[in-house]
Amino acid sequence: MANLVETLTDATRSIGVGAAYGAPVQVDGVTIIPVALVWSGFGGGNGTASSPGATDHKIAAGDAGGEGFGGGGVSIPIGAYVKTDGAATFEPNIIALLAASVPVIITTGWAVSRFVRALKK
Repeated sequence: MANLVETLTDATRSIGVGAAYGAPVQVDGVTIIPVALVWSGFGGGNGTASSPGATDHKIAAGDAGGEGFGGGGVSIPIGAYVKTDGAATFEPNIIALLAASVPVIITTGWAVSRFVRALKK
């Protein structure tokens, strides 16, 4: 399990600002810096064969197992900073922003309908 934690720690060091902002790219004299919405999550686990757990007796060796882990991440390209003539502007990726906003729109609609229903009572 310790080796798994060390491996995960090394892998997650790249998550953060480095994952949200890409390396600058030069195209026809214009500098483009890609921007993404990044998030990740991880699980864990462990176990021992001699742990009493919630019972009054010890679990016999070989009757229990342990370990486990899980994780995942998402990166959605939301746009880019474009530098031309000394000025930088943000140009959004409209399709990705619409796709990322769908859960917010659905949740807001659900909440408003529940609020209106509560007011009618």
